[in-house]
Amino acid sequence: MHTVRFDRLPIRPGYKVLDMGCGSGRHLGELSRRKGVTAVGADISLEDLLQARQRIQTLKDWGEHAGGTTVVLAADITRLPFADGFFDLVICSEVLEHIPEHEEAVKELTRVLKPGGNLVISVPRYLPERICWALSDSYHQVSRGHIRIYKKKEVIHLIQRAGNRLWDTHFAHGLHSPYWWLKCLVGPHREDSPLVKGYHRFLVWDLMKKPRITRWLERLLDPFIGKSIVCYFRKEDHV
Repeated sequence: MHTVRFDRLPIRPGYKVLDMGCGSGRHLGELSRRKGVTAVGADISLEDLLQARQRIQTLKDWGEHAGGTTVVLAADITRLPFADGFFDLVICSEVLEHIPEHEEAVKELTRVLKPGGNLVISVPRYLPERICWALSDSYHQVSRGHIRIYKKKEVIHLIQRAGNRLWDTHFAHGLHSPYWWLKCLVGPHREDSPLVKGYHRFLVWDLMKKPRITRWLERLLDPFIGKSIVCYFRKEDHV
């Protein structure tokens, strides 16, 4: 399930797009469906990159890849191996909450973006994330776990200070917050909770079937308990 709303973004043939912190490639896969787009998925996790590469291969096997260039590579968000202004669009979804040097990370994301290009950032939303932290210490006290909780104004100011102008925001994944609260309540690493397993099956069913009723329900829940806040910025021309 996508966090970014691609229908809000102009993605044209010839565009070069970076998905930084691509994970298993959920956004990268959508980019690969866009004709004439060069999409780069970067992450620090080799395991995630292998999953992302397999996802892209599966889309090719199914005939859903649009034929553009899609690559995955290992990269550190604070030292990106790209020239200034290389990308037309940069996406960084659910990453900054893991990064100690988040100001350096944002500067790098801005540096590799063309002036006038769009930068899309998502992070966990304050209230749903605060509830997870209150229910379980082990939820965030893990290797490469969440090290901070952003308030909306904080994440916006962080990105704006690097020379980007906010033009839109929304919340996402209202159906997912209760799932994580349940996991934190029973123990984030427990695999035997019937309630958590049942909710997970529901989320997988929703992802695969996309019924109208759950799409409507999520739109209803997003403003109140959406797990993520998604912010859309445009890089200022003078940066």
